[in-house]
Amino acid sequence: MKRKRNEPEENMEIVWQSPANPPQRHDYIIRDGIRYVRPYYFEFISHAKNRWAGKTIVDLFADEFKGRDRDYYVSAVKAGRIQVDGQIVPISYVVRSSQKISHFLHSCRHEPPVMARDIHILHSEPDVLTVCKPASVPVHPCGQYRKNTIVGILQAEYDLAPLFRILLFLGLGIN
Repeated sequence: MKRKRNEPEENMEIVWQSPANPPQRHDYIIRDGIRYVRPYYFEFISHAKNRWAGKTIVDLFADEFKGRDRDYYVSAVKAGRIQVDGQIVPISYVVRSSQKISHFLHSCRHEPPVMARDIHILHSEPDVLTVCKPASVPVHPCGQYRKNTIVGILQAEYDLAPLFRILLFLGLGIN
């Protein structure tokens, strides 16, 4: 039996996420004390390693990224979901070292929800930000999380970017 998703369905338009498009306030839905992220398409970016040079784009993906079968990669290249240097290429395209390779996920990402507690900024200096981290919210993008993180939420709610160093205060009972 399939489990039902916990995300609210109404007003769940799909948004785009890439490193050049950081989280925005409208990317979140807060309901019943839970912070949800609107589904979004994601661009995975890689730069061609020397060992990839000389391989066709399909061979490269089939050899290096075994999570999907070769037919998927043929289809993705033909549909433009795999691009080289921002250009759609044929399945016979031969990759050169250092080229930017983008893989746009065909299905949208669904991030797990987190508790919708405020992130209190306790102290701010030019190089250091000290915050009170709510439970259940990861600090940095990792795994299934890109926007539902301390870094993503601070970018969206406080327009703080880029963030490299955050001191966390793990307090109890702070609302």
